[in-house]
Amino acid sequence: TDKEELFQNVLTQVAEQFSRAFKINELKTEVTNRLTMLEKRVELEGMKVVEIEKCRSDIKKLREEMASRNNRLVMCHFLDDNKMLTLRRDVPSYPKYHLSQETMEALRKPTFNVWQWEPNEMLSCLEHMYHDLDLVRDFNMNPVTLKRWLLCIHDNYRMNPFHNFRHCFCVTQMMYSMICLCGLQETFNQVDILVLMTAAVCHDLDHPGYNNTYQINARTDLAVRYNDISPLENHHCAVAFQILSQPDCNILSTFDPESFQHIRQGIITLILATDMARHGEILDSFRHKVDSFDFTDEEHVTCLKTMLIKCCDVSNEVRPMEVADPYRIHGFRQDRLLWLMSSDREKAEGLPVAPFMDREKVTKPTAQIGFIKFVLIPMFETVMKLFPQIEEVMVQPLRESRDRYEELKQIDDAMTEVKSYFSHAAQSSRKYSSAAKHLDN
Repeated sequence: TDKEELFQNVLTQVAEQFSRAFKINELKTEVTNRLTMLEKRVELEGMKVVEIEKCRSDIKKLREEMASRNNRLVMCHFLDDNKMLTLRRDVPSYPKYHLSQETMEALRKPTFNVWQWEPNEMLSCLEHMYHDLDLVRDFNMNPVTLKRWLLCIHDNYRMNPFHNFRHCFCVTQMMYSMICLCGLQETFNQVDILVLMTAAVCHDLDHPGYNNTYQINARTDLAVRYNDISPLENHHCAVAFQILSQPDCNILSTFDPESFQHIRQGIITLILATDMARHGEILDSFRHKVDSFDFTDEEHVTCLKTMLIKCCDVSNEVRPMEVADPYRIHGFRQDRLLWLMSSDREKAEGLPVAPFMDREKVTKPTAQIGFIKFVLIPMFETVMKLFPQIEEVMVQPLRESRDRYEELKQIDDAMTEVKSYFSHAAQSSRKYSSAAKHLDN
């Protein structure tokens, strides 16, 4: 009968959807295994937070002991929350981690595992980078001042989930690896290298954990102070130079005033370039220069430096999955989660929320596919025109990451269709059952 034929068609459609689901079952199993592996890593990261807090507690105790012993502390008020910048005149106390030759070689590569290091180890790695690039030697930096500066940098990254000291280390290590991989010391002068490294170290200092959109919509002190123009990035610059204004932490003390001003402007330019609201403007400017790029043209070199720090700031997808951000496999990279946290707070405070930042309107794989396809790959491929050597170790991993998220999206779409057919079949079954009873009656 027509009723039986219609019911049979529905069952056939459901069976077809089951078949499609089974075909992707193997891929689902692989994703599940990766999730399990990285959930364990997240658990380990939780343990590391406890250790970091202990480290901070030890540093606090040492400061108190020194203050009571010789009263030789210098203090300076920060812009927000009455935060105090504490400086020491003695040699910093963080335990020196002696890097093995294997670690020093790995540190030069984008595949470096940034997640297995404790704070004192990351500090030692950063210190090594400045020595290895000959910045300490060429600019006659006091090695003890470099230690103090790095420890003060560490103390002034907040313990928020994303833009913390580990993110500072990730970005700076990627900058160091690009300098090595692209042979930038052969094309840039040493001042440019110093500006690149120091801007990377300082680029998110004292980040409060919520993005510029929230700062502006909520009319925070930072947004008011900087007239809604890159409030976070302006704040990072201000904190960076508050630290450098203290003699005990001034790694630039050997420069004359004119040279210092030149370096200061270079660092500020690079940190301000990390505001993603300026992404299109900076990328377009570089595209117009790249085909006839001139390393003797200061404007060209400055534009390239802004591109380099932008690449490093969002470079997590470049790293291999086994050493990448453990939160990435759950769908969003960490800074994408910052968008969602900011939009959650905007909702709670009755502020406007952009649709692409709304947790209820954006799907995880779709958001990442868009970010990789339309932001990361075009940016890295443009830099690749100048430095073809980054294709294998940076651009190709981005393409593979895009493909991986597209596979995840296919799984999500297929499962959504299966659920939809199940729901439709259940509704149809209830209708036929009701109709059959009516006919029987």
